[in-house]
Amino acid sequence: MLSIPYKRTLLVCAAMLYVLLFSSCTNTKKATYFYGMKDGAVATPTPVPESIIQKNDILSITVSSLNPEASALFNASNGIATAGGSNGGSTGAAAVGYLVGPEGNIQFPLLGLVKAEGLTKNQLKDYITKTLGDRKLLVDPIITIRFQNFRVTVLGEVNHPSVVSVPNEKLSLLEALGLAGDLTIYGERKNVMIIREQGDQKLIKRINLNSAELFSSPYYYLQSNDIVYVEPNKVKVSSAGRTMQWLPIVISGLSLAVIVADRLIPSN
Repeated sequence: MLSIPYKRTLLVCAAMLYVLLFSSCTNTKKATYFYGMKDGAVATPTPVPESIIQKNDILSITVSSLNPEASALFNASNGIATAGGSNGGSTGAAAVGYLVGPEGNIQFPLLGLVKAEGLTKNQLKDYITKTLGDRKLLVDPIITIRFQNFRVTVLGEVNHPSVVSVPNEKLSLLEALGLAGDLTIYGERKNVMIIREQGDQKLIKRINLNSAELFSSPYYYLQSNDIVYVEPNKVKVSSAGRTMQWLPIVISGLSLAVIVADRLIPSN
């Protein structure tokens, strides 16, 4: 039978063979963010783009004026979930406010159905402000609108795929990736996909994290409901394929080597 020292040597050789077969050299250029970027000023993107209001968004709409009692009527609905024509109580820790219903409307006190889908917060604010003034419901009202459910989904080759929620409505692509635990070593940094809903369409944009052009991209800042997908690089895909192809052969070869060595090498 094979002695313990010989068996130990064979195990070490098997481990080394496995490493040689299935490990791959990683290109530093492909694994590093902003490779080769030099010190100096970098063009910054345009101001943070306003997210477009979509169906199922929850909006906090606060109204104030010189008449607090009259303004209170319009703020009462921020305590309940309101959907395009019907009110429903909120439960637990769910976000509350004005829910954009399936027709894209919110039900606003005294104004009735108000179209919100497709507008920015500023556009909706301007409409409500003008309508309240035109109908003489309030004098010089001040409207504040915020998203209650600003979120971004990060999927693929990141350490912690997750839905990222932020309260300040300002989230860059790099911040989203950081909150998801950063890319794994197998993440394709030159081809990060951003999927953005716009009306009935889905816009797809691919971002190169190895390029400084990211900082001037209009997709540098994400919008609510964006999806970020990091696809696996060729190293992972090819290594997974080689593992499935070569593993049975390697195991068979190692088994044969152990049998032959056990027969030919005398034990001490």
